[in-house]
Amino acid sequence: MSAGEQMAMAARALVDARFRLHGRETATGLDCVGVVLVALGALGRPVGPLPPYSLKRTSLEPFDRIGREHGLVEATGAPMAGDVLVFRVGPAQLHAGIADGAGGIVHAHAALRRVVQGPVPSDWAIVQQWRINS
Repeated sequence: MSAGEQMAMAARALVDARFRLHGRETATGLDCVGVVLVALGALGRPVGPLPPYSLKRTSLEPFDRIGREHGLVEATGAPMAGDVLVFRVGPAQLHAGIADGAGGIVHAHAALRRVVQGPVPSDWAIVQQWRINS
């Protein structure tokens, strides 16, 4: 199994975990960054502290930092299983998800208060794509 497929599988295992802003533990809740970090951790990649951030942001930090520090490489083209995707979901809001390998994503859904797997909303534009480097 490729590292990307392992990443997608780790992300799918988080479905139904509670949502919590700045959450980093499955037991207490995850936000979109937490989903990425916990999935990376499941692959044995150490996860360190991140700088403070808010729901509303226009900067790609902390996503750039996650990519650089965890051996991800920038990618283009159709998302592959396990790709970390950063979307612009509003004028000042970025959101991360992990490609599930079936055309959808796993991400922390604030409104539903849990981690979900499903299709990418048509109005979400990918602004960054990272691929796990095996």
